[in-house]
Amino acid sequence: MAAATQVPDEPGQPPALTALSLAEQSQAVTKEQIITPFDVSGGVDEHGKAIAIDYNKLIDKFGSQRIDKALLERFEKATGHRAHRLLRRGMVFSHRDLTVILDKYEKGVPFFLYTGRGPSSDSMHVGHSIPFEFTKYLQDVFNVPLVIMLTDDEKFFHSAKLTQKECRRFAMQNAMDIIAVGFDMKKTFIFADSEFTESAFAGAFNENVREMGKRTTANQIRNTFGFTDSNNISEFHFPAMQSATSFATSFPFIFGYDTKKVSKISCLIPCAIDQDPYFRQCRDNAPRLKLPKPAIIHTVFLPSLRGSESKMSASDVDSSIFLSDTDKQIKKKIGQAFSGGQETLEEQREKGGRTNVDVPFQYLTFFLEDDDKLEELRTNYESGKIASGDMKAACTKELQAYVSAFRERRKAVTEKVREEFMRPRQLEFTGMPSEEEQKAARKTKFAALLGSLSLDDIEYLRQEKINQDS
Repeated sequence: MAAATQVPDEPGQPPALTALSLAEQSQAVTKEQIITPFDVSGGVDEHGKAIAIDYNKLIDKFGSQRIDKALLERFEKATGHRAHRLLRRGMVFSHRDLTVILDKYEKGVPFFLYTGRGPSSDSMHVGHSIPFEFTKYLQDVFNVPLVIMLTDDEKFFHSAKLTQKECRRFAMQNAMDIIAVGFDMKKTFIFADSEFTESAFAGAFNENVREMGKRTTANQIRNTFGFTDSNNISEFHFPAMQSATSFATSFPFIFGYDTKKVSKISCLIPCAIDQDPYFRQCRDNAPRLKLPKPAIIHTVFLPSLRGSESKMSASDVDSSIFLSDTDKQIKKKIGQAFSGGQETLEEQREKGGRTNVDVPFQYLTFFLEDDDKLEELRTNYESGKIASGDMKAACTKELQAYVSAFRERRKAVTEKVREEFMRPRQLEFTGMPSEEEQKAARKTKFAALLGSLSLDDIEYLRQEKINQDS
């Protein structure tokens, strides 16, 4: 597996922030936190100090709903499964219409999952794998189809340096990383925008893109994303692309050609909170297309190794642990991670460590499955019973095991496997249209198409077929 290629921070992409650099730039001027698909930072206080992202503020600002204890209990009762550790610990913290999805699941009404990745490097980091791991959990629990969108076109639009060829290569490599998370091939379709939208299978998808684009104004995009006249026109258009994947009607080869029936199939989108603006646009316009609003479930960011004021960034190799990193590299990076321990061992014994800012402990809350072990580490660290070195050692062991297991699975993902995941095809799921239904629907659609053609059109097509065969 190739080592991660470093790509400088693109315009509008999350920068590699440190508390010092933010303080230097701020000149003691406070800055509000910024959370958009293109910029993520926790802001700066009146002392010029970088502060952590406040997720409660985001819930209030975005108008989403917190995932509370009652909703978790309902989720577990409905699915018959224990909540994922990210749900149990509040890292999956907010939602839009998750209750609607649970209603459908309890009634046996079909829905599907949709998530994605903007490929900006040829290897993903552990911050990327966590949402995909959670998505796999949802796929296993709900037993539903999954569509994964690789937005290589978006990365090209937003970057001043990346070429289309580079973005496409990153997409193919990232697809193999995503597959290695363990998704069920029979229930999963992965596509790269640059490839799929030019294929013969994208007719319905492109139709929904046009419908969404027609109903979205430039002012809406400016207000939602903060775009200005200096943003290129492709950036303004892209939200319609990301929205179209939310609709089952975009994928008749998966859900069938009965548009009236398929248009009722809802979608659940697990994503990081910075992607919410895209789907607010989608939810605003979906009823105008007579299509269901996508439901959304939000995750927090895995913090940078430098601290919780910014998220892990693929464009800053020192802030991230990549899925291609060796055990030695992981140990070194964790050893240099921001610590919440005291300056001296004596102070640590007396005052204890601060788990709320300690990056190794925060990583353990994401990756360590055992709740009792995590609580033991927290208690011992805060009481001063263990030092920062002990916490880093525990984190290193867990991350090495996590990445090592991933590397083994990644070895089994060949180009042939990737091609099959990315081949437009019928998926297997509860409520899937039968083969007979699919054939009948295709015949009806073909007959309607023939009925719309003139005799000249038919003769032209006949001649084209003769030319191709000769």
